[in-house]
Amino acid sequence: MPSPDLAGVYPILATPFRPDGAADEHDLARLIDFIVAAKADGLVFPGVASEFDTLDADERGRLVDVVARHLARRLPLVVGVSAGDAAAAAEHAAHAQTVGAVAVMAVAPPTLKADPGAIADYYARIAAGGVPIILQNAPPPAGCALAPDEVVALARSIAGIRYVKEESLPCGQRITRVLAARVPNLAGVFGGAGGRYLTDELARGACGTMPACELIDLHVRQFALHRAGDRNGVRYLYNRMLPLLNFQAVFRMAMTKEVLRRRGVITATHVRAAGARFDAGDLVELDALLADVADLMPLPLSVAQR
Repeated sequence: MPSPDLAGVYPILATPFRPDGAADEHDLARLIDFIVAAKADGLVFPGVASEFDTLDADERGRLVDVVARHLARRLPLVVGVSAGDAAAAAEHAAHAQTVGAVAVMAVAPPTLKADPGAIADYYARIAAGGVPIILQNAPPPAGCALAPDEVVALARSIAGIRYVKEESLPCGQRITRVLAARVPNLAGVFGGAGGRYLTDELARGACGTMPACELIDLHVRQFALHRAGDRNGVRYLYNRMLPLLNFQAVFRMAMTKEVLRRRGVITATHVRAAGARFDAGDLVELDALLADVADLMPLPLSVAQR
């Protein structure tokens, strides 16, 4: 297996929306600057956490252009190309190549779960564009939760698949099995699932993590400790962060955007995607969870004032 060219912390960029539901390009640029300042190793847009499936084709293409232009190669850009069919995914991949993406990431839609040939065609058509692929193996409703043997078979048959983002449970066992297959063209496996299993993933050889972006500075600190060989330090931060990560698993983009708002990065918390929304009690709990990590992640005064 070749040494990974992509490694470390690659957060999934949220898509800020104004209160009227329109994409907010100004806040998107501020969010990119926030991630760059946190010293992430790269970034991904659009992904599941970007609410990609709520963006129409024109909007999606325009926002990819905005991200690439504002990022200006300060970090490697991975462009998400997931779509409901192979033709659309291939079109997104062609666009990604024009903006300088170092890789594209794609999850096979769950509608293809019962058709291995269609899944192979989906990735083969993306690979035809020549940009390295990160195969995102997500559980339903986002993906197919491919078995490790299926992931390995796809990687063996499609040389353009260079990485896997594994977030179907149990993530650690799946990472072990994919890496054990030693597929020659597969350079590494990233963890996902919001960073909730990072210590296990790193112990099993994951080359990086692709979490949400609201706690990016803490994820970067974790990985810096990992690179330094400080396993106790990684676990200490993991244990401190885990209550927030578990809360995020419930509220997903709603929590990401509320925390980013409190940190002064974005101005509105509108979420297009379906899912749980905060009530008054949830916001009180979020206050407490953020207070518990305030010494690790200084926050604006507005946290206390809400």
